[in-house]
Amino acid sequence: MGSFDVPLDEERTQLDAFVEEYRSALDATLDGLTEEQARCRLVPSATTLLGLVKHVTWMQRIWFEECVGGTSRRELGLVEIADDSFRLADDDTVASVTAAHREACATARAVVADLPLDVVVTGHRSGPRTLRWVYLQVLRELAHHCGHADILREQLVT
Repeated sequence: MGSFDVPLDEERTQLDAFVEEYRSALDATLDGLTEEQARCRLVPSATTLLGLVKHVTWMQRIWFEECVGGTSRRELGLVEIADDSFRLADDDTVASVTAAHREACATARAVVADLPLDVVVTGHRSGPRTLRWVYLQVLRELAHHCGHADILREQLVT
């Protein structure tokens, strides 16, 4: 179900539809690419398509597993700094990063499944916020990085 399928639905349904569209779009940016293409640096920064998906995986784990779920970054085995989440390890592959992204999305869905948007969550180190705010933050980040991914992919496949 896409965002245009739910224009009159309740807010939670709309937020879920938008978030899922962007999750799918980011996941699809790696489709059909070789490992070399996925790791290719096309801009002055260290940003790569594979690194973007790895970062978005980290970002969703921060907001849903840490902030909402209350599990610390250390307990989750996550790097502390956002910039470090883009860095690729030698054993990162399209398959492994995609699988981690899909697992993070599934975990995020489960963490929020029974929570109302107005619930106040307190797991983030910068303080409490509502689940609605978390959804909006994640949506902002997903949209932001989808734009980066579109441009990088266009450079690779045209």
